[in-house]
Amino acid sequence: MSNNYIKEVLETVKKRNPGESEFYQAVSEIFESLEPAIERHPEFKEAALLERIVEPERQIIFRVSWQDDKGKVHVNRGFRIQFNSALGPYKGGIRFHPSVYIGIIKFLGFEQIFKNSLTGLMMGGGKGGSDFDPKGKSESEIMRFCQSFMNELYRHIGADTDVPAGDIGVGGREVAYMFGQWKKLTKLFNGVLTGKGLDFGGSLGRTEATGYGCVYFCEEMLKKIEDSFDGKTVVISGSGNVAIYACEKAMQLGAKVVAMSDSNGFIYDKDGINLDTVKQIKEVKRERIKGYLNEHKSAKFNGKSSDIWNIDCDIALPCATQNELGKEAAEALVRNKCLAVAEGANMPCTPEAIQVFLNNDILFGPGKAANAGGVATSGLEMAQDSQRLTWSFEEVDEKLHEIMTNIYKTVSRTAEEYGTPDNFVNGANIGGFLKVARAMIAQGLV
Repeated sequence: MSNNYIKEVLETVKKRNPGESEFYQAVSEIFESLEPAIERHPEFKEAALLERIVEPERQIIFRVSWQDDKGKVHVNRGFRIQFNSALGPYKGGIRFHPSVYIGIIKFLGFEQIFKNSLTGLMMGGGKGGSDFDPKGKSESEIMRFCQSFMNELYRHIGADTDVPAGDIGVGGREVAYMFGQWKKLTKLFNGVLTGKGLDFGGSLGRTEATGYGCVYFCEEMLKKIEDSFDGKTVVISGSGNVAIYACEKAMQLGAKVVAMSDSNGFIYDKDGINLDTVKQIKEVKRERIKGYLNEHKSAKFNGKSSDIWNIDCDIALPCATQNELGKEAAEALVRNKCLAVAEGANMPCTPEAIQVFLNNDILFGPGKAANAGGVATSGLEMAQDSQRLTWSFEEVDEKLHEIMTNIYKTVSRTAEEYGTPDNFVNGANIGGFLKVARAMIAQGLV
């Protein structure tokens, strides 16, 4: 990186946000791509645009006190980062996981700005969460925690202000509990949360959207080499919502998915994963992926999740969590002649892994483009709520497919325009940034 302005801002970010490695990684990755845009647009430096865009408009940290089934009181920490509203209300999920701290929420919120921009919908960037761990908790405990969490969050969100959704540890059940408490506290019924149940304002297709969208984006990349999912072998990390529906769509397009994982390890089924079994284990029983072997005796289990990338595959879809795929895994995929990698999770590939893919001409779809399907469909849910309408699954899926195709076109065109053809990392970062930058300058120092 040779641009002194970018270097200076990055140094300031490091000093102002000590210990927040994920946030600094996200900012660095995007800024490295922005050099040609900053050189071409001197007005960005004059407006101190980079200094402004890395600073959240609002950071909310609050106490969440709740009582377990035995009467013991627990205290967790809640977060909401309202990062940038230049393009619309803050929009981004809520994550419940013991690893959550301010740095992770800021990294996710920063990424969300540009992801939302790429969708073409009117959404700003935000993110929230708590270090609460829903695993092993009863329904009553999860309900009480969600209600306590919303007792503070409700003051800061609204259908035209900040619209949270789900993320890791927060699915339809948790969203429903939070929505019920919001409604009780505000006496309002509107689209303040997305990912709601279909009976009270949710959208058909939202559950499938992130996984489907990842595959749609990857499908567009494959067209560049005149190829498709048909007949391909696919490896997918994770076995949550994103992974399950990426698997479903890949299969619908003719691929064979041979491996999926969770934090305890991965399963390999050379005959192809039976998705009905995975859905039963993960969506109904909420058990470990290893249980797949109880139904499919020929499948194998490996207790080291990261080894999943050693499996021969044509297409890799990392759909688990941040920094799960490192340099060695990327090199293994190269050796095994992988054609394409598309990120279904947020920042699952390390910078070193991404460089390996780019250096070896592997088609690589970065998360802010490839996993934008979830937030895109959340935007569609917001539109339906505003109009008090419900669209069919086919309508939502068609709109999602169109949005993902347009994201690919924006990313590909921008990469070409700024001198790095087929570098979809640069295309996504610059493409998402430019729209936000223009809006911020037009709106003045706000």
